[in-house]
Amino acid sequence: MTLQGWILILVFLGLLLALTKPVGTWLFALYEGRRTPLHAVLGPVETGFYRLAGIDPTAEQSWRRYAVHMLMFNAALMLFTYAVLRLQAVLPWNGQGLAAPSEHLAANTAISFTTNTNWQSYSGESTMSNLSQMLGLTIHNFLSAATGIALAFALFRGFARRQTHTIGNFWADATRVTLYLLLPLCIVYTIFLIASGVPQTLAATVDVHTIEGARQTLAIGPVASQEAIKMLGTNGGGFFNANSAHPFENPSALTNLVQMLSIFLIGFGLTWTFGKAVGNTRQGWAILAAMSFLFLCGVAVSYWQEAAGNPVLHGLGVSGANMEGKDVRFGAAASALFAVVTTAASCGAVNAMHDSFTALGGLVPLFNIQLGEVVVGGVGAGIYGFLLFAILAVFVAGLMVGRTPEYVGKKIEAREVKLAVLAIAVLPLVILGFTALSCVLQQGLAGPLNKGPHGFAEILYAFTSAVGNNGSAFAGLTANTPYYNGMLGIAMWVGRFFVIVPMLAIAGSLAAKKATPESAGSFPTTGPLWVGLLVGIILILGGLTFLPSLALGPIADHLAMVRGSLF
Repeated sequence: MTLQGWILILVFLGLLLALTKPVGTWLFALYEGRRTPLHAVLGPVETGFYRLAGIDPTAEQSWRRYAVHMLMFNAALMLFTYAVLRLQAVLPWNGQGLAAPSEHLAANTAISFTTNTNWQSYSGESTMSNLSQMLGLTIHNFLSAATGIALAFALFRGFARRQTHTIGNFWADATRVTLYLLLPLCIVYTIFLIASGVPQTLAATVDVHTIEGARQTLAIGPVASQEAIKMLGTNGGGFFNANSAHPFENPSALTNLVQMLSIFLIGFGLTWTFGKAVGNTRQGWAILAAMSFLFLCGVAVSYWQEAAGNPVLHGLGVSGANMEGKDVRFGAAASALFAVVTTAASCGAVNAMHDSFTALGGLVPLFNIQLGEVVVGGVGAGIYGFLLFAILAVFVAGLMVGRTPEYVGKKIEAREVKLAVLAIAVLPLVILGFTALSCVLQQGLAGPLNKGPHGFAEILYAFTSAVGNNGSAFAGLTANTPYYNGMLGIAMWVGRFFVIVPMLAIAGSLAAKKATPESAGSFPTTGPLWVGLLVGIILILGGLTFLPSLALGPIADHLAMVRGSLF
């Protein structure tokens, strides 16, 4: 480890903390539906959308109605994207004449981008046309991110409102987030990326002459516009197969820093928005403190291991950091930091190959996702996932002080605890269940390119990433098969919507309750003790996936040997 590496990490965190309140303030205005400076320009556009769709943005929705509208919207988007991908060969802006993806790949990709996972079982530049990238994929980068933030707003209202049966209007929330937050930021972001050297064109390829005098054809396209929302919306799906390790997606150290900042930007801001919504910004800062602690621990371990290098190579007299699978432009520090950022959030973009990290260095990204994608997490999804853990933490605290648990003025009763457990428990069940199944079925065993524990890790990481809606991978897994496209598609859908629906039910239940004044017997939820309890609960429940997966590896290895598999 170097001083320069730690300065990068501390500068990164310092910039985020400085931006938390300004971003949170803007988000709070959208949460309340207040007018912003952009309304003078975009207000008529918003009104036009409502009139065209026949929507009354002032009509409040119950949690059930909110959930149904959200599910219908996402299902329609998924079917639309599937159609675009399957018709790719006959649609315009297909300069390379690419064929349509197979049925199972198109379905997997449509589910992936709908759920904000952006898992890619394909190489973007050789599989997707420019139209498919823009109309089929980038549109989801905006709308899946807007959906996540809208859902966070709904849960905030559940905590903030008193004795009501409504939690907002999904269409109004999603529209305002898209128009007044994501779109303006991405326009500025895209211009910055273009100025930094990222392509933005409808051309499919360009011919160049290399320094050796050879002629080479390079894939290009509308990269900058997709890159901006890919990062800001914690989507992660790259235009190119190499993702943010590709110089056309991430040309310099400055763009690398900005990309990492943009992954965390909205997630940090939403913590302040939550505190403001419930009338106590210290609540938001407490959540951010717990998130930041977990994040820094992960960075410290991953950077330490990657900087220490490979002990096998050291034994051969080759010293230095582990640079396998890393871009020399970024080195060990920026690569380790990016890996932890992208998995602490549900982004999945990579500037280095996680499959080439050291054992502990690669364990940190895997563990981040298995914690439930709540160490900042995806835009909206991170904060509402974290609040599910907070409900369980305050329940434990209530047991310790011997009274009904309370959190930000609301009593946490059996219904909320059961729903929170349901939402959290579904993740380890699917991750471990699908991993175990893939380790004994021949279709699953055909996927990993490595044998033994590392091959098992490739399967485990894939389902962890899918269920966690992250999208990164241990790239040694051959995932573009009917089996993996199907199983991972199911895992992504469950990981997204089987958490959202119980969460919205909690929001509706809380909104109907009266406010409970804080008393001398109330457990404080803003100080170091609360932050420590939050961290402990998250680590313990994260172990529901992590510890069984450690035991599952040897069992799978033994069963696979009996079956004569690749293991």
